[in-house]
Parts: sequence; structure tokens; C-alpha cells
Amino acid sequence: MTVRYEVGDWYDEPALYDMVFDSETEREAAFLEAMHRRHGVATGRTCLEPACGTGRLVAAMAARGYRVHGFDQNPTTLRYARNRLRRRRLGANLTRQALDRFRLATRVDLAHCLVSTFKYLRDETAARGHLQAVADVLRPGGVYVLGLHLSEYASEQCSRERWVVRRGSVRVVCNIQTWPPNRRRRRERVRSRLTVEGPHGCRRLETRWWFRTYDARQIRRLIGAVPSLEHVATYDFDYDADRPGSLDGGRLDVVLILRRR
Repeated sequence: MTVRYEVGDWYDEPALYDMVFDSETEREAAFLEAMHRRHGVATGRTCLEPACGTGRLVAAMAARGYRVHGFDQNPTTLRYARNRLRRRRLGANLTRQALDRFRLATRVDLAHCLVSTFKYLRDETAARGHLQAVADVLRPGGVYVLGLHLSEYASEQCSRERWVVRRGSVRVVCNIQTWPPNRRRRRERVRSRLTVEGPHGCRRLETRWWFRTYDARQIRRLIGAVPSLEHVATYDFDYDADRPGSLDGGRLDVVLILRRR
């Protein structure tokens, strides 16, 4: 039997998106703070999150005493993020802006963009513009924590990830499939499928998008095109601050620590 999915945008369903990823929030926030202490020279506590989405990390960093700025293009997720801050009686400056064309009236000590959001930037000009914009708002010695999944161009297999979460009477199953990358076009196709089971029945939502691809050499070259940023450390998606690695092509899930010169 064919299972039919409603085609839409899971960013327009912030409560569901939150359920899938919220369990990682405190571990990510602790890691961000550790990276600021360990690799940053700027000692203030001002933070920026490009593409802040539902605001889970905005709220977590505000609760840790940071003065937080964030922006996103999606008005639904921004509304959800502002409501989250209101419920928790926390403050942050949230605006609607694009990843590659944003402005901030102040300098920050820490910036971060995790879970491959950076790969929505479709070409080298946009990606370089984003990195330069981040560098421009970082204080000297400030750090940018950038997490993304690198591509293995030799692979001909799809990759899959699955989460099952429950909140109250609602159960959400999330399946994400990524197709093999296209080396020539620097693109990979991604699909998420959410199955939501609750008191009012079952709903299925499918979202499709394209990511720009990078291998280790390509991301090193991109960072080198922004001289005001230096790559000072590499970690994995396990967010273990005591286990740094290297950007040598041996790992695909990388968290890069970039410091403003």
C-alpha cells in the first residue's frame, strides 16, 4: 500500500521540528560555551545565531547569561521563537534576515550555525558572503562555530537518519534521506518525512530541498577566501569539547571553529 505524505515545509511546523531536535539543545549550548572559553580571545558574552529557527539555542544561550541576537527568514519560526522567549521570560534581539545578506548594529563575541544550515547557501558567492558577514560582526578574537555534514563524492548510496520522539500524547517519527552528491553541480537532494501520531489521528508531512555540497578540500578553500577568519579547531557532532579532531577528510560530520583575526 502506498503511504501518502502531505508536501510542505517543516519549518512552517515549528512545534514538530522542535520535538525532533530539542533533546540536543543543552548539550549544544554547553559545547558552544566551551568553544567560546577555549578558542575565543574576546571575553564578552554577546552571541549571534544566524538562521536561529525555533529559538531553542537562542533561549538556551540567553539562559546562560549571553546577550543574544538571532535572525531567520521564516516568519513562522521567528514567531515561535519569540513566544518561547516570552514564556521563559528571557530576552533576545530577533530579526528577519537572510543568511548571506544580514546586518547587525553591534559586535559579538560568539556566533554559531549548526546542523548543516550553512549548506542552504546555494553557491560560492553566497557562502563566502555569509562568512564575511559573520567575520564583520565578530570582535577580534571572537569565534564562529559552524557545523555541517561533508559529502563523500565517491559514494553511490543514500544515507538515512531516523528519530522517534514523544511529547505527551503525541509521537513523532522523523526520517531524513540524503541522495548521493553530484560532484559537478555541487548539490545533493534531501527529503524529510514526519509521521505525527496523536489523539486526533495520524498526519504525514514531507519536505524536500537541495543542499550545496562540500568535501574537506572545498570547505578549506572557502574559509581561505575570507582572510579575516582562521580555522583553529575541528570537532564532531558528538559535541565533546575534550575530543578535537582534524579536517582531513576522515570525518564527515564536522564542527569547525573559526576565529576572527
